[in-house]
Amino acid sequence: MKPATFIPKVSRLAKRGGMFLAATVALGQAQAQLAPPPPPPKTNITINDGRSLTGWKVPLGDWKLVQSARPSAGNPKAFTLVPGQGTLVNGDKGKTGNLFSNFQHGDVRAVIEYMVPKESNSGVYFQGRYEIQILDSHGKKTLTFKDNGAIYEHVVNGKGVGGNVPAINASKAPGEWQKLIVTFRAPRFDADGKKVENAKFVKVSLNGQVIHHNVEVPAPTRGSRFKDEKPNGPIMLQGDHGPVAFRKIILKPVKLD
Repeated sequence: MKPATFIPKVSRLAKRGGMFLAATVALGQAQAQLAPPPPPPKTNITINDGRSLTGWKVPLGDWKLVQSARPSAGNPKAFTLVPGQGTLVNGDKGKTGNLFSNFQHGDVRAVIEYMVPKESNSGVYFQGRYEIQILDSHGKKTLTFKDNGAIYEHVVNGKGVGGNVPAINASKAPGEWQKLIVTFRAPRFDADGKKVENAKFVKVSLNGQVIHHNVEVPAPTRGSRFKDEKPNGPIMLQGDHGPVAFRKIILKPVKLD
């Protein structure tokens, strides 16, 4: 006859404790599942807000902050500047070196507010390489790649080629604030660093009107600071072509297909 197997008895208290522990764990898991996810991190990068120059790489040249800028009554091609803060300008004379952001961007959506006096000229270079032109083009009936909002020509073998004309002249008059909203897709590179896809301006709006859609830029603009191409680069403001003022520059890094 086999000896009886001893099976220890579990007390009611132990059973109740185990049931309580299991219920607590289940409740915690349910609460964790029902809890709202944490808010996404704030990704907007304010390059320029008119209150500080910390978003820009030194040396700054003659770029500075003023309270306001407006075309001069005595010379509509120049600005009258009011000391203070709120607006970024390229110096008292409206001519200085180019300005580079500390922040380096890849794929990005950008909001840029700017103003020029009569016949003035500047530009915003994405990654310091690909230019959206800034120009007094108000009222022009026939536009070129040199006009306001245009994607400026690039260089191949030392010659300027390409360039994209805005679909419509959405330019405001000199002295009025204008607004660019740009979705930019950075060039793509393989594991060996070879470029496999061109940079692209996915969408560009000027003053609420779409002026470009899915425009590839195969090489840096003629006046770009950098002649190579990279996954990331700074915003560059052109400062040596005439007076220009900027009120807001905000970048939102994105990941585009």
